[in-house]
Amino acid sequence: MGSVLSFPGVDPLDAAVGARLKRWREARGMALDDLAPMLHMSPEQARRVEAGRGHLTSAQLGAATSALRLPLWALVSDTRAH
Repeated sequence: MGSVLSFPGVDPLDAAVGARLKRWREARGMALDDLAPMLHMSPEQARRVEAGRGHLTSAQLGAATSALRLPLWALVSDTRAH
């Protein structure tokens, strides 16, 4: 990934995870300000993740799936794991 004018590029995988996180969070009726502390990040950092401009660690992925009562595959794939 390159950058333009020192702005970091967007990783397509991070963008996909962020979009899924937002979709599931909204479907569960959870506010971003409530989810962010569960992920050990600020609401602004969580907004960047949902916009695809941030990255979740494996621990944060686990915390998100736990908080949203989801299986792990729900954030990393659009295809149900068998």
